[in-house]
Amino acid sequence: MDDQVIASLKKWPNIPECYGWLSLDRRGEWRMLNEYAQVNHLPGDVIHHTGLKDFIVRNYAKDELGQFFFQNGPQRVYISLAYTPWIVRLTPDSEKQWLIRTTFGHQVDPLRCFLDEHGQILIEAMYTAMQLNKNSPSGYDSIQVLSLGLLHDHDLEIFSNFSHVSSDACSFHGEMHWQSKKIPIEPILTKDLSKQYHFIKNPQAVD
Repeated sequence: MDDQVIASLKKWPNIPECYGWLSLDRRGEWRMLNEYAQVNHLPGDVIHHTGLKDFIVRNYAKDELGQFFFQNGPQRVYISLAYTPWIVRLTPDSEKQWLIRTTFGHQVDPLRCFLDEHGQILIEAMYTAMQLNKNSPSGYDSIQVLSLGLLHDHDLEIFSNFSHVSSDACSFHGEMHWQSKKIPIEPILTKDLSKQYHFIKNPQAVD
């Protein structure tokens, strides 16, 4: 969390929250939704400004309910998630070893993989998050959260090179061979994601 953001929170602690104006899409892009986009259920415009994107990432946080938001100075801007709180990519390092990183740039180590009913891959791992904590001097703690990251669709073919899936009449099982480990690949349903991993896709204002 940026120091100037923390300072602004202390100076203006009661700014109303903002809902519905910012989203994280399935490719890890931030999208701004104006009133027209909100009313017509459109995806909104991709934010291309590098400085603004970096500012959002540095001040991306969650509350105790599992709602994710961008702390924009003194105002909390709640984020609509297209699918999961993180999007992950398979990227090579300087020695051409494959790593799993979030689109925020954080490396994660997979614990389990899931295949949903739409053919999408999700990576269970410990993700770094800023957690709202009113008892902390800054108001936030950096914590590790067991959660899911959706694999970017451009990386599905790369993922297939590390994995093997066998199916039968009722279900399937598989493994991802990753850095000398065998990571299980299991089925999961979209409707179960939010409850199982404690996040809210579309935060709503409470009247």
